[in-house]
Amino acid sequence: MMGHFGFSYVGAIYLAMLTIPNLIWTKHQPAGYNPKIENKLLLCFERVGEVLCFYIVLIFQDFNFKPWTPWSLWLLISFLLMVLYEFWWIRYFRSAKTLTDFYSSILGIPLAGATLPVAAFLLLGLYGKVIWLILAAVILGVGHIGIHVQHNEELSR
Repeated sequence: MMGHFGFSYVGAIYLAMLTIPNLIWTKHQPAGYNPKIENKLLLCFERVGEVLCFYIVLIFQDFNFKPWTPWSLWLLISFLLMVLYEFWWIRYFRSAKTLTDFYSSILGIPLAGATLPVAAFLLLGLYGKVIWLILAAVILGVGHIGIHVQHNEELSR
């Protein structure tokens, strides 16, 4: 469960799927979005989780394709979550770009913009049997999902 060092092209694909829409988002943030209200501890978890996930998915070759086994279902489900994440972004970019749009669910998955990538990275860690990515995804999830929950609760008030 430790991992084998080497470049992961699957990790690079995941990072592209994660980064590109987020870069576009910087020019299309929802009206009223206020990152200043974010809990500093959650923000710390989010940043640490982001950095860890970023590097871990690139430096362990365990995430690359292997011959098909039932274990490969983890990769398939993980990738489907990333595809769903892309669809969620497309829906957001086509919307009025309100806070409600940004904190929306998709197919019953709450706070999809935060939940989907965290779940995808967690499952990718399971597929690769790399405990470091599993831990990094949990750290990221505490921060990223926690911040989205906080913002969504503010929106509900």
